[in-house]
Amino acid sequence: MCHDPKMTARPAHFVPIEADRVQPTRFAQSLWGEDHLNGPAVVGLAAHALEAAFGLPDFLPARLTVDLFRAARGVPTTTEVKLVRDGRRVRNSECEVVQDGVTVARATLVQYRLAEPPPGEEWFRATDFPRPEVIDDGLAPHVDSDGVGWTRAIADHQNTSRKRYVNRSIDVIEGRPNSPFVRAAVTAEGTSMVTNLGTAGIGYINGDLTVALSRLPQGDWVGAEADTHWAAQGIAVGTATLYDSVGPFGTGLTTAISNSAAQIDFNHARFPDRVRRDGSSAF
Repeated sequence: MCHDPKMTARPAHFVPIEADRVQPTRFAQSLWGEDHLNGPAVVGLAAHALEAAFGLPDFLPARLTVDLFRAARGVPTTTEVKLVRDGRRVRNSECEVVQDGVTVARATLVQYRLAEPPPGEEWFRATDFPRPEVIDDGLAPHVDSDGVGWTRAIADHQNTSRKRYVNRSIDVIEGRPNSPFVRAAVTAEGTSMVTNLGTAGIGYINGDLTVALSRLPQGDWVGAEADTHWAAQGIAVGTATLYDSVGPFGTGLTTAISNSAAQIDFNHARFPDRVRRDGSSAF
């Protein structure tokens, strides 16, 4: 069962047990199944472990790819990390998220050394991220879709319009504030939500996430806006642009498979007590 700490501290997905071992809290609970953990919790845990072990101030965590092999559950969880390549300009590392001796997710991180940009000018896509007027704390993200506007309820956006969301993510591990990299990774996992949310809710479950960053986010919130969504024969691919208060800084990419037997319709879903009805901590 998921651990349910007293809420005297900031909410978090996990509480530490040992140096590399944590216990999921109720905030890590997913709506996909009983005792399943959500994607942001697992992705955030891997990102935190890799950055803690191998992060360097002169290197940017430019790409994080997380393969979600199987449903993680509310049991003690271990992260096992290793440095694959320690190059002068490129560093590669790996992390396995392990439960009961079984790897439930594997992450790879590519870091590039910061450098002066090359000469000349390049093409950039025009962007205009219409963020909420006020971004406050809370477990529920701010969600927007064309023609609806910003609300705190995912059910309001079960439509065919382009979607966005903004979140001040809760901490991955209790007592350890999220770094900018971890905030980016956790929010990027929402690529699946903004691309796969349709008129009947979400019926695709993502099996991976790739986060690509040109810089680290600034400030304490990160937003994601759907860019593409392609689907055929029960397979979906989606991309989203990541934003902060300065502007766009990265991309999220997910591939997903139909999971219609466990379709999440936010208008009719039976929400367990450990998950808020607004859909926060749902994936």
